[in-house]
Amino acid sequence: MTGPLLGLLLGVGLFCIWWSFWPRTPAPARARRITAWDRLRDDLVQAGLHQMGVGSLLAMCLVVLVLVTVLFLALTQVPPVAFAFGLISGYAPLAVVRMRARRRRQLMREVWPDVVDNIASAVRAGLALPESLAQLADRGPEELRPAFTSFARDYRATGRFHDSLDRLKERLSDPVGDRLVESLRIAREVGGSDLGRLLRTLSSFLREDARTRAELESRQSWTVNAARLALAAPWVVLAMLATRGESLRAYDSATGVLVLVFGGAVSLVAYRLMMRIGRLPEEERVLR
Repeated sequence: MTGPLLGLLLGVGLFCIWWSFWPRTPAPARARRITAWDRLRDDLVQAGLHQMGVGSLLAMCLVVLVLVTVLFLALTQVPPVAFAFGLISGYAPLAVVRMRARRRRQLMREVWPDVVDNIASAVRAGLALPESLAQLADRGPEELRPAFTSFARDYRATGRFHDSLDRLKERLSDPVGDRLVESLRIAREVGGSDLGRLLRTLSSFLREDARTRAELESRQSWTVNAARLALAAPWVVLAMLATRGESLRAYDSATGVLVLVFGGAVSLVAYRLMMRIGRLPEEERVLR
């Protein structure tokens, strides 16, 4: 038994030696897929609702849906119509958050060039990168001062520049902020004398982008407003009919439910199509 066992051990050892000459190539890391949950979280941060979670927002939508459905059911006694207005009202909190986030993104496009110029001036004056960012808590735009105040507090407490930058990205949740943070991170790691030139180039690019986008949005605003008016008009008429109970009895049937479902689907598809045509695409956060 000793001979076969020694032969087996020798064979296993030789196989392990041969296997060591063929190192396994690690699989490339896959980028995390951006989900609708992540986009909602970004919208909440950009809307200024840092303390509200996505779950709380969806719960609010559900509560509004139930309350409005019950209210319209008590007024009209027509369940399909009540549920239709409940769905519209349930989407209202989500629409308000997205509208606030969109307006704040438009405002941020105007102030980001000033932020970059301020950092470039601080670097040119001899300040280190952490101090250049921390001084924005006092000298930066009003809209961004809370985020940079938190960054200065984090850096003073931990002394970890990269971790403080990561938390700053989470507080900003902005594509331009992501690019600025990663540029400063690379400059901190690599060093060099081109940081000032990079920041000036980024500032001029941001100003040109904001100017071009503002002109396009002003020209295409009529398309967006027409889409909203076309979506709201049929449901406003239906709400006016709700003041006359006998006019809604036609919807309390299978045919009436089919008309409501088909009308809602057509309105939604037409609205999304017009918005996609008329609104400029929003910049994605590719450097999360």
